[in-house]
Amino acid sequence: MIPEKNEWMKALEERHGKELQNKISMTTVAICGLGGLGSNIATSLARAGIGKLILIDFDNVDITNLHRQQYKVNQIGMSKTEALQNNLKEINPYLKTEIHTVCIDENNIKDLLSNADIICEAFDNAECKAMLANYVLEKLPDKYIVASSGMAGLGSANTIKTRKVSKRFYLCGDEVSDVKDGIGLVASRVTVCASHQAHMVLRIISENFEE
Repeated sequence: MIPEKNEWMKALEERHGKELQNKISMTTVAICGLGGLGSNIATSLARAGIGKLILIDFDNVDITNLHRQQYKVNQIGMSKTEALQNNLKEINPYLKTEIHTVCIDENNIKDLLSNADIICEAFDNAECKAMLANYVLEKLPDKYIVASSGMAGLGSANTIKTRKVSKRFYLCGDEVSDVKDGIGLVASRVTVCASHQAHMVLRIISENFEE
């Protein structure tokens, strides 16, 4: 049975406090890329009662995604945006979502991100990572970006950290490991990095910034 919205909010307020939960519930986060990082970031934020998620990815769910991404076997072939939207609604029925099944680029980035308060970079491609970070920092001076670098392999999860690069730019990962090295991406380590990103979003909302 789905709880009433007031029951849902009361449970979150008991966990986070009414003032902080109100801030979380008023925040919109854009997640750029819905793979191992993005789908896990979205799941954590949905559970935290985030107000709205803007979900952006051009790809479809593939069997090779299932070992580290928040999708199901029966969703193979679906667009990641629609599949993740469905899964998040099962977790948090009161979550607002906006989906864009597109490849984010310099032509559409302004429209896609203009309504977000915080932007999470969750791409695999280094050029896309740089493009997104540079655009946010140069063109969107009122927004924060939480990006990732280095979460591949079976190295210690303790080497994944969150670093403040500048006032509005935070970077999560070990900043060294590469998907091309060793066995590539492993669910447990990717999820640790995604959790760092989701946690940093909540810290930004609470104005509890990294030094």
